[in-house]
Amino acid sequence: MSYEFQPGKMYRMPTHFGPRTGPRCGPDGKGFDCIDNPKSLTIAVSFLGKKEQLENLLPPRFELAGDPIASVYVTHMKEIEWLAGRGYSVMGVTIPATFNGDDGAVTGSFLTVLWENLTDPIITGREELGFSKIYCELPEPTILRGDYHSIGSWMGFKFIDIKVENTTQQSEDEITAINSGAARAGNKSAGTLHYKYMPRTGEWGTPDIEYAVLTPAEGSNAKLQERWVGDGSVEFHRARWEDMPTQYNIVNALADLDVVEWRGGSVTRSVGGKDLSDQRILR
Repeated sequence: MSYEFQPGKMYRMPTHFGPRTGPRCGPDGKGFDCIDNPKSLTIAVSFLGKKEQLENLLPPRFELAGDPIASVYVTHMKEIEWLAGRGYSVMGVTIPATFNGDDGAVTGSFLTVLWENLTDPIITGREELGFSKIYCELPEPTILRGDYHSIGSWMGFKFIDIKVENTTQQSEDEITAINSGAARAGNKSAGTLHYKYMPRTGEWGTPDIEYAVLTPAEGSNAKLQERWVGDGSVEFHRARWEDMPTQYNIVNALADLDVVEWRGGSVTRSVGGKDLSDQRILR
């Protein structure tokens, strides 16, 4: 007799061993509060690009929102509860966008790609949430006299350098203002926008599912602890097919983006977050 799926339980392949634990379900069947974890270090750089180039990265029904500013960030996380105290790192590229859906327009930061260095969050984030997650190596950053430098590589090929240099630490009053929301006054971002796409098996080129998704801005327990600002720069290194057989076109598209003007960089230390169980489809 074959097994039956239990209603309301979280499954992912392979399903044959029963419901699975993950970022939104612990061994007791409950989620995680994400109050004292993860502990995160984020290095972020923004630059003014060209409107036409950034628009080419947007899916159907999306349009650029405001100035064509691209942001690249690397976040190193540790002491993550759903990983029983382990950690991992992510690197993303976002651009401001509006999704024009049947239920109205939604504006936020569109996540074009998110690299991660661990399989578990990649699988759960792609299948369950609709994040555009792929793999790369993300070693710990080098930090020297206020300068921060992170890299991303794939099987030994370094495809990105991200740096924030000549940093100045912000005051406790500025940190308090950011945590209280005063520094975000006028920010109308609904959150992070995504485009979930899964191909239909055997019908190559045909989507099995295809829709926009939103990670709402509210609901996070993240608390900023320290922040530095400085000069930021990012360099994507063009790749051959031989260097990154499944990702070279992604890296090269980002390497081809023109930088009109650097818009600075930041380094932050924070604690907490959310389990993203509030992720929702946009229609």
